[in-house]
Amino acid sequence: MPVAQGVTLIEDEMTTLRLTSAAFSGRDRIEAFREIYGRTIMQLNIEPMPDHPLDLDFTVRGFAGFGIATGSISPTRNTHTADMIADDDIILVSTSQGHGSLHQYGRDVVIKTGEATFVSNGAPGTFFGYVPSRLCNLRFSRAMLSSMAVDIDAAMAKPIPQDNAALQLLIRYADIVNDETALATGELRRAVALHMHDLAALVIGATRDGSQAAARGVRAARLRAIKDDIQNNLTERNLSAGMMAVRHGVSSRYVNMLFELEGLSFSEFVLAQRLARAHRMLSDPRLRAYPISAIAYDVGFGDLSYFNRSFRKAYAMTPSDVREAARQAD
Repeated sequence: MPVAQGVTLIEDEMTTLRLTSAAFSGRDRIEAFREIYGRTIMQLNIEPMPDHPLDLDFTVRGFAGFGIATGSISPTRNTHTADMIADDDIILVSTSQGHGSLHQYGRDVVIKTGEATFVSNGAPGTFFGYVPSRLCNLRFSRAMLSSMAVDIDAAMAKPIPQDNAALQLLIRYADIVNDETALATGELRRAVALHMHDLAALVIGATRDGSQAAARGVRAARLRAIKDDIQNNLTERNLSAGMMAVRHGVSSRYVNMLFELEGLSFSEFVLAQRLARAHRMLSDPRLRAYPISAIAYDVGFGDLSYFNRSFRKAYAMTPSDVREAARQAD
């Protein structure tokens, strides 16, 4: 369960680490990796399974009381001992691919592809990975989760099935951590960390007192998923709140409400995304021979006059002006 548990997270900064066994060479490279990265940073005794050379490669990010570690690991036995305990943070161990088991608090839990479980940094535990695996491990502040009125201890080392809707939202929303734009400021990072804790509380099982915070996290995750869906399907000219509602299993009214909470309408967001993509295409030297009308249609506009008016209003330049400016900048 690699999560870089010893890394100090600074409230308004983002810490990023690359943990890889390939960075070490020589006869004693495995022991050097286990000592420097394993025991010191990850606070784990990492032992390769027999006949399986150690191969670990994780990217770890942390900010505002939240952390995420994503990557791959060969079959290993990972032990978090009592002398390694430095905090009581909560870790969600989730497998995007693989098969392993965890032992903590006298409980044993098996997790397979798509499944997950919660463990605690505040108690000894052991994780066995039986096959090469890909993991996405999320680190949460116990104090923040406790404020959301959830029974944290009851959730430890319990299986979370692949079809758990809250887990699916949480893992999908975790993708935002790889979006540098979404984490560009301390304010945005704090908002993301809060939403992640909200969703974790929902996975654990929020009580009535914590349901409002959990609902906020669900809204943020659904909005992110819908925005990603829109951006992946801008070429569809019939994009609508109704279409997104059907695709995401919610009502059109709910979709519109999600965007209204951000101070814009569904159609305004779609228009802005189409114009932004057109701007990128017009600035791309590889597309200089591509007609402006074709670009407009490619990003989902069915009316060239409307495209030109909207583009000029958004950028105070015509599409031709943007293309010429890019040409002169070369």
